[in-house]
Amino acid sequence: MKPTGAAALPDAVRGHWADRIAPPSLRPYLRLARIERPIGWWLLLLPCWWSAALAAIAAGLPWPDPLHCLLFLIGAVAMRGAGCTYNDIVDRDLDTKVERTRQRPLPSGQVRLRGAVAFLVALALIGLTVLLQFNPFAIGTGLASLGIIALYPFMKRFFWMPQIVLGFAFAWGALMGWAAAFGSLSLAPVLLYAGSIAWVVGYDTIYALQDIEDDEVVGIHSSARFFGANVRLGVGICYALTALFLGGALSVAGSRWVGFAGLVVFVLHLARQVARIDRNDGEGALRLFRSNRDAGLMLFAALVLDSAIRFFPG
Repeated sequence: MKPTGAAALPDAVRGHWADRIAPPSLRPYLRLARIERPIGWWLLLLPCWWSAALAAIAAGLPWPDPLHCLLFLIGAVAMRGAGCTYNDIVDRDLDTKVERTRQRPLPSGQVRLRGAVAFLVALALIGLTVLLQFNPFAIGTGLASLGIIALYPFMKRFFWMPQIVLGFAFAWGALMGWAAAFGSLSLAPVLLYAGSIAWVVGYDTIYALQDIEDDEVVGIHSSARFFGANVRLGVGICYALTALFLGGALSVAGSRWVGFAGLVVFVLHLARQVARIDRNDGEGALRLFRSNRDAGLMLFAALVLDSAIRFFPG
């Protein structure tokens, strides 16, 4: 018999509630949405929160809008689940050929195609409901990302750097927080978006090291394969661009020393990742990849503190 469940998925969080207390009939769908791998929605959420915090600094507010941050959280979980489900529908044949993915719900037969499509629609409707709570400009900005999301699963078949397209999609929240706050965009969120794209390419290159051997056999393209023996240099360049663009975004938005101190801590964390990259250590690559949540939260906390200190200077 084929093994099923989170035990067959090396990048799943062990003992997650989705595999312990969720009804057995729902567990394959929760795995389809990667609920037991929360790092994905964290990485989708963080640029949204950075953007909301940067908007608060620019507007002279004491903190980012709490309701917006909550909506971004719900939307990130729903849309990351929808994106993963869509990706698995498109990749269901390829996933059977890769060791790390062949036990996913669709290729392993835990979920039928019709059920996956229905689940995708349900998650998309949740995401749409969240999006409709924002102003018209933010709604339009959010809808504009759908084309990129739809394109991404096909890029690994012919484009050597599909992580760039993933970056365009996963970093979109860097525009959304500002759009939700101001009903427009300006240079600061655009720079934040550019830096977030570079961050995504860097951390997903590390993630792709887990599959590099299988990808070479199957013919799947990735930035890890593209950089090859120079993967540490490649990720280092991505992270250097992240630091450059994020520094520009903070400067344009009017961030002061607290925000820049947080950026320094964030960049040092990224430098530590680069120093520890090992092309032959898949488990280590997964740990480095996951550590980006903590790095991103530290930057967010610094940006919130920046806005609070300037509002309460005493």
